[in-house]
Amino acid sequence: MEKLTNRSAPVNRDPMTFGEKIYLPAIAKGLSITIGHIFKKKATVSYPEEKRPFSPVFRGLHVLNRDEEGRERCTACGLCALACPAEAITMEAAERKPGEENLYREEKYAAKYEINMLRCIFCGYCEEACPKDAVYLSETIMPTNYTRDSFIYKKEDLLIPHPKMQQETK
Repeated sequence: MEKLTNRSAPVNRDPMTFGEKIYLPAIAKGLSITIGHIFKKKATVSYPEEKRPFSPVFRGLHVLNRDEEGRERCTACGLCALACPAEAITMEAAERKPGEENLYREEKYAAKYEINMLRCIFCGYCEEACPKDAVYLSETIMPTNYTRDSFIYKKEDLLIPHPKMQQETK
């Protein structure tokens, strides 16, 4: 029979010597490994005091963007929901009423926009699929919580603050 790999090694069936029978060399080797690890740099980070550095391509919480005038960019086209492999995004479209031109950029807008963060796999496909650059994944870490309902982010939670409203409150 032909070998599949060249990684196999023959097993040594020779009887053990006296030094091997008392296991002192094996114990000394194990202790040397343990002592060597004691003096190495620890991989653990003390979280509240130290912040762990993240990769430059880290994908965190979703954000719904606004344009320069503070209007919502999302036109409820549904491409982000279609691109999501985990089916974490749900939305309902509505039409803009007369007098709401300062709130919404296009005639259609997302009346309901929800992301189930328990389903989200942070792949970034929603960000790539959006033709209006309305959705992007920020560098914010998702906060922990105890209830499932708190992980379903609604449109109000995802929208960045209105720039004009922020200036008025300062």
